[in-house]
Amino acid sequence: MTRSTTNLKTLYNEDDLIMISALQHFLFCPRQCALIHIEQLWQENRLTAEGRILHERVHSAGSESRRKVRVEFDMPIRSLELGLIGRADVVEFHLQDDGQWQPYPVEYKRGRPKKDDSDLVQLCAQALCLEEMLAVEVPEGALYYGKKKRRTVVKFDSRLRQTTRETAKALHDLLGNCRTPLPEYRRRCNSCSFIDLCLPKTVGKRRTASGYLRRATGEGE
Repeated sequence: MTRSTTNLKTLYNEDDLIMISALQHFLFCPRQCALIHIEQLWQENRLTAEGRILHERVHSAGSESRRKVRVEFDMPIRSLELGLIGRADVVEFHLQDDGQWQPYPVEYKRGRPKKDDSDLVQLCAQALCLEEMLAVEVPEGALYYGKKKRRTVVKFDSRLRQTTRETAKALHDLLGNCRTPLPEYRRRCNSCSFIDLCLPKTVGKRRTASGYLRRATGEGE
């Protein structure tokens, strides 16, 4: 993987950019992430199909414009600093008193808020992409959950930003090594579409994404 240094920042090349959605795959399970992005496997179940259909509906909406709000659907975004690329479900641009347009990313999810940070990190990564592309601060965004049918506001504080950067780095390390982690069984495996391909119960030792992050950053050694 090749990176260049510009203005004291280390930047990834275009060919090395990874899909933003891989962040969520990684935080859910590093092995699932590797199966998708290294071994190029995909297995769909009812949950993933419902999520795909929801995103297709949002992405086909085009764009909207009101007096003080412009809405862009399926907006291409990227960050050379994080090495990420993707498409934001919705980016609202709110007209400020100074005449500037404030970006506000909104990500659509089929279910309910998760107990881990995977949805938050994915949305924060979109905000960091927008900041890099538009040279403007993006302090918050929102997650819209289909089960709740309302938005959850997300503040992009320093902790979430740091977690997002560390996750992006660990993701690049995982995929750059081109090695799929061994399977491990967790309760969430029962809802994973990859359970029949992954065979997580064949290995009893438990490893988590948070543990992978600690090992990748050298913490706890």
